[in-house]
Amino acid sequence: MRYVVLIYGSESHLATLTPPAMADLMARWQAFNEGILATGIVQASGRLRPTPSASTLRVRGGKVLTTDGPFAETKEQLGGFYVIDVPSLDHALDWARKMPSAEFGAIEVRPVWEREDYAKMSPQGATRPSAASSS
Repeated sequence: MRYVVLIYGSESHLATLTPPAMADLMARWQAFNEGILATGIVQASGRLRPTPSASTLRVRGGKVLTTDGPFAETKEQLGGFYVIDVPSLDHALDWARKMPSAEFGAIEVRPVWEREDYAKMSPQGATRPSAASSS
């Protein structure tokens, strides 16, 4: 099953780290990344640039509103992600637990709702009957 592992942390906290503390954190992340990539379970991953480089787009009443930077002030910002394919939620949580940022931030693990599964849903949320069951 595929899971998206979202890595949240405080950009302001990272800015307070001393150079040796930042170097230690980056070395731990590099070791983690090399380890998880070696398993072959990673389908995609990325580190996001800081929130001031973000743009938020909303369409309301047919009008497009674009805001530069983070739209909402939050204590933790999304800093990166992995998409992994593992046998179970327990396996995904085991990997999330090993992420260095779990010590000071939050790691959200969410199952991917595969397209072929949600494509079977009706607008009301009920599963569409198969051709065999509708005759």
